[in-house]
Amino acid sequence: MLLSTDIWVSALIRRAEQGGAFAVVARKGDARAGAVLVKLVDRRAGTARLYSEALRGDGDRFWMQPAGSGKSEADLDAYIARAARIDPDVWVVEIEDVEGRHFLVEPVEKDGA
Repeated sequence: MLLSTDIWVSALIRRAEQGGAFAVVARKGDARAGAVLVKLVDRRAGTARLYSEALRGDGDRFWMQPAGSGKSEADLDAYIARAARIDPDVWVVEIEDVEGRHFLVEPVEKDGA
């Protein structure tokens, strides 16, 4: 049984905070089944990345950096705004971590993978 989105997001935020990062729900979507975008920001380094959940053909969940999301924080914010127009149930979790950790426990595809 999969967790509802609100519980899964709460667990992600808790993992980030326990790791010394700052995490916040930047956009709240459907509590039971909303998709999730994770925006990772390192303000010291001036970097930002976006992760989107996806499903493989066998039903396993993994995370990837969506094509067309860009590299700057402004590009990521524009991508998030487009995604929210398409899917009003989408959640956005923003994590600020100086070590660049995303705190996702599922597999994460590397850049360009």
